[in-house]
Amino acid sequence: MSTQATHTLEKKVRDIYDILDRTHPEAGCALNFSTPLELLIASILSAQCTDERVNTVTEDLFQKYTMASDYAQAEIETLEEEVHPTGFYKNKAKAIKDCTTALVKRFDGSVPDAMDDLVSLPGIGRKTANLVRSCAFKMPGIIVDTHVLRLSGRLGLSEKKNADKVEMDLRAITPEDRWSRLSYLLIFHGRKICKAKKPLCDTCPVVNHCVYYEAQNAAV
Repeated sequence: MSTQATHTLEKKVRDIYDILDRTHPEAGCALNFSTPLELLIASILSAQCTDERVNTVTEDLFQKYTMASDYAQAEIETLEEEVHPTGFYKNKAKAIKDCTTALVKRFDGSVPDAMDDLVSLPGIGRKTANLVRSCAFKMPGIIVDTHVLRLSGRLGLSEKKNADKVEMDLRAITPEDRWSRLSYLLIFHGRKICKAKKPLCDTCPVVNHCVYYEAQNAAV
């Protein structure tokens, strides 16, 4: 990418950030947690599930299990029953067991804050690692979930289809102190306005920066 193209994207993402920051001041982490471990568990449960449902399930779960060893030693059938409402409960219960077992064996039951350590845990990718680093440890990170992936393409911030590559593109054009907030803003905007099937372009405050909208209108 040329220097001029980079500067253009830097200005574009800055403008989009400023508009969305004013539009969605309440945007932030929607998962309820009080410790890094709780956020890690909640993020595992959030796959293919609404944050609201995860928060309902974890309200009781977090009272029962307070340490990584509690999850690691739990009966898998019991965990499956407890996380059943979040869907894919067998896979999620196993993921929780595997991850917390690794935490106990390798990190004395504590959730590490280093990216390499987090992604070395079973079932933990960069999206979850960035979420934990950003929300629990207050470290900069770009969380590329389905909303960020979709909006990055529609807004012309990245042409990549791979989440990790989109993360790197956004990192390159966004100041580090804005990484986390940008993630929350794009996620929130994707849920409320720029929906996957029927984006509400007529009410979108960043429509003038949207290559998707431009293409749709050009085709009419």
